[in-house]
Amino acid sequence: MNAETIKRASAVYFTLLKDKVIDENSEHFQTYFEPEVRQTVLLLADESGTYIIEAPKRIHLVVQPTGSVFATNFTHLKEKHKQVETKKHFHLISVVIMSFLAAIDRSQAAKIRTKREGISFYALERQVNDLMIKWESILKTQPTFGEEERIDMKEVVTTWKYMEVDTDDFGLKKGNRRTRIGLIAGAMRLLETEGLIVILDRDDIARVIPKTELFERIEYLYHDYDRYELFKKLMTTEEDEHAENPSN
Repeated sequence: MNAETIKRASAVYFTLLKDKVIDENSEHFQTYFEPEVRQTVLLLADESGTYIIEAPKRIHLVVQPTGSVFATNFTHLKEKHKQVETKKHFHLISVVIMSFLAAIDRSQAAKIRTKREGISFYALERQVNDLMIKWESILKTQPTFGEEERIDMKEVVTTWKYMEVDTDDFGLKKGNRRTRIGLIAGAMRLLETEGLIVILDRDDIARVIPKTELFERIEYLYHDYDRYELFKKLMTTEEDEHAENPSN
């Protein structure tokens, strides 16, 4: 490994650190696939607790969930994202994001439709609400539901149940974190910050358009995690399962 290889590999890796994704139009895309450069970038990624995803037209850099020098603790997360007020809010935001991922990670036809039309904040609110009603019903007969998955279902369901959907004051709509729509806006802002979605019509009926980068992240990374599939199954309502069954 010579100095020039290290220099080229460092340029690729630190660009990935800054932008998280480089596509085929980037000068670094072809450079990455030079064997010695690729080997060096993969070594840098491994040593820093990050992970490279090689999609056909893009290269992603993601942080490994444990052992990474770039891992963020809850305090740092709060400092970076003001909408994450407490761990309870963080758990609710996680449920909203997982519900959104479960909604888009379905059949190819559903993916194309979602990518074209998006999902409105209000449609996502109805979907999460249906999920909470389902979880509340299960908790009545199975109080320990969620413990195995390390989710405080009771707190999540109770908090969501008593949140207003929205406020009548349009001026407060975007900033009100204590409404369901405000919570969803905060959750989607986290994905937007990562460059994984686009939010349209945010001053009217906001819609979320998932980007190709998000579908690639799901296909090349999340599908390898058993915990993702476990959470996705928890987020899938009977209505979703019915819609996915081609015999229905």
